[in-house]
Amino acid sequence: MHRYFALVPAAGTGSRLGSSTPKQYLTLAGRPVLYHTLRLLADRSQIEQVFVVLAPGDAQFRAVEWDGLETRIQPLYCGGETRAASVYNGLLAARDTIAGDDWVLVHDAARPCLSAGALERLIQEVGEDEAGGLLAIPVADTLKRADGESRVSTTERREGLWQAQTPQMFRYGFLVEALRKSGAVAVTDEAGAIERLGLKPRLVMGEGRNIKITYPQDLELAALILKGNAH
Repeated sequence: MHRYFALVPAAGTGSRLGSSTPKQYLTLAGRPVLYHTLRLLADRSQIEQVFVVLAPGDAQFRAVEWDGLETRIQPLYCGGETRAASVYNGLLAARDTIAGDDWVLVHDAARPCLSAGALERLIQEVGEDEAGGLLAIPVADTLKRADGESRVSTTERREGLWQAQTPQMFRYGFLVEALRKSGAVAVTDEAGAIERLGLKPRLVMGEGRNIKITYPQDLELAALILKGNAH
């Protein structure tokens, strides 16, 4: 039997949002963004435990009303300076719980609109894959590369390009090894680290609604998406 765990790196400050409050704690539909993100993972009975990696000095997590989710969520106060460092630290902190061949689903703290259908699709399509995989969507818009003066340098071909989302789902042992070997190399997602092992993660069709809150207008869009779910 495969076992599944989720890990959510939530130690960032969200500087691009322009708020003094880390974006995972901004209010969305009456709750912190992080509440919605963790709830959708905790509601999935197939996932045994949801680990959330927090900054060592985080004082806001304990103030959140989790409404019974406490038994499904385990905070780890070992966040690092980068996303990769937080994920790696969190994986090491959970090593007594997760076995090498267990699946770990790493999900962005600021993606609160993941649907149950997309999560199910990821688990079903990646569950027997040697390399693991991730949610992603094919790039639909024309891509422009800018020069140093914010002018178009060239138009990039979009054929075969996908925009990575999360969760990204990999075997615990592979993911720890991949992040350890990446070391000082900048990797912005787990798939990038896995690729450096010579593996090719599977792309699983994601959804446009699975947005990552990065800018102020993203909060407004996420609120509309969550409101639509309630009807």
